[in-house]
Amino acid sequence: MHISCVFFVENGYYVDLICFCCLKVSAQRFGKLVDGKCRTLTASHIRMQHSSNPDIPVCQFYEEFDVHGKQLPLPTGIYNLDDLKVYGKQKGWCPYFLARYSILHANIIVYSYHYLLDPKIADLVSKELSRRSVVVFDEAHNIDNVCIDSMSVNITRRMLDQCQNNIETLQKTIQHIKETDAAKLKEEYRHLVEGLKEAHVARETDIYLANPVLPDEILQESIPGSIRTAEHFVGFMKRFVEYLKSRLRVHHVVAENPPSFLKDVFDKVCIERKPLRFCSERLRSLLQTLEVADLSNFSPIILVSNFATLVSTYAKGFTIIMEPFDDKTPTVLNPVLHFSCMDPSIAIKPVFERFQSVIITSGTLSPLDMYPKILDFRPVIMSTFTMTLSRTCLCPMIVGRGNDQVTISSKFETREDIAVIRNYGNLLLEMSAIVPDGIVSFFTSYHYMENIVASWYEQGILENIQRNKLIFIETQDAAETSVALDKYQEVSETQGGKPDANNANK
Repeated sequence: MHISCVFFVENGYYVDLICFCCLKVSAQRFGKLVDGKCRTLTASHIRMQHSSNPDIPVCQFYEEFDVHGKQLPLPTGIYNLDDLKVYGKQKGWCPYFLARYSILHANIIVYSYHYLLDPKIADLVSKELSRRSVVVFDEAHNIDNVCIDSMSVNITRRMLDQCQNNIETLQKTIQHIKETDAAKLKEEYRHLVEGLKEAHVARETDIYLANPVLPDEILQESIPGSIRTAEHFVGFMKRFVEYLKSRLRVHHVVAENPPSFLKDVFDKVCIERKPLRFCSERLRSLLQTLEVADLSNFSPIILVSNFATLVSTYAKGFTIIMEPFDDKTPTVLNPVLHFSCMDPSIAIKPVFERFQSVIITSGTLSPLDMYPKILDFRPVIMSTFTMTLSRTCLCPMIVGRGNDQVTISSKFETREDIAVIRNYGNLLLEMSAIVPDGIVSFFTSYHYMENIVASWYEQGILENIQRNKLIFIETQDAAETSVALDKYQEVSETQGGKPDANNANK
């Protein structure tokens, strides 16, 4: 039996695999920017323009893959991203599209939860998987948080200001298209009148936006008349953005449910629920019609359109919270709108409905009977297996007091106590002197970690710890954290976590 296995991990929709394609793309660090630059080289209208004007750049790696790569099956074997990158470089093929092509033919696929749980990503990557596929969520003790994060949206005042810039750009582009090629807008209008199902067909390189919900009933309907024309839709979004900006002028925390929010929208700016449901799909159609290849600059309006679609689709399971301060800067006025999913079953429900076999497993899935309740499913089989270790390698220990006999705890009431912070630092310092390998220190939040580390720096504790161990700090940047983890593992295996005297200052 020939088995192909693909390990597929993504940063944004277009993965870091493509970093060797060209300097224009490889110079970008963040996933969204990589996405945008890649689309400027692979979009169908760009390729069509290149056929008549060779000076317009296209991605030669994709062109080569499009001509030859789809005709040849991937050799039997196990491939991770580096393997696909090497194979793509040897063949002169784009490894990103090679990876997506490989998914359709692989027997085993290993990738992040988001490929199935986040509707915006799942529609791009996992929609071709067979219903008979066996889905295994491993290390699933945190699956409810992943479901919640995939359906939640955070909007800041700065995003809304950028969204206004997006709207002005769209207005200028629409005016230019009307003057040069009005037939494009008329053709789009015809598709929208006929319904979304026909308009939903797109080439693989032209998948602009995936709807954050996309219920089946939306596909059967046509876009409401009030947002069918491009000018009307942009004006509609402009009103909605102005309303959101007015709601963010808050000086205290405000919480409400989606029906209450929609009622207030209608009362103040006369925006009904139905057009809001189609915002994401309507924006996708407009950007495709205007042939906008680089979407990285349009992230703010894409986010707002996703929020509009979500808030008008789900009456239950979500809450809207408006705060005057951001968690990172609690003393600076920086209002934030949180559209928070409170029901993880919403995100995972399509997975249960689509696939015949779904397995949820983890070494710390406890209590076991809690997960069927919070994910709203009825398990066919539910089992617990005891863990056996060949040797005694775990020694759980709780330290309740510091050297000065002060009670130490990370509970909210005492976590800011300077004595507690000092004792935790001294404990870590003493442990770093006697533990031969690496040490992992866990904090309850990024904000708490930043405060503690700053305090330890002022007290000189960090400097003393660095004499025993190199320090790697996790950040909210996925790329930075990945590098830090690799370096931590490398140092732990080669130097026991200790700084190299020859490279101490690097």
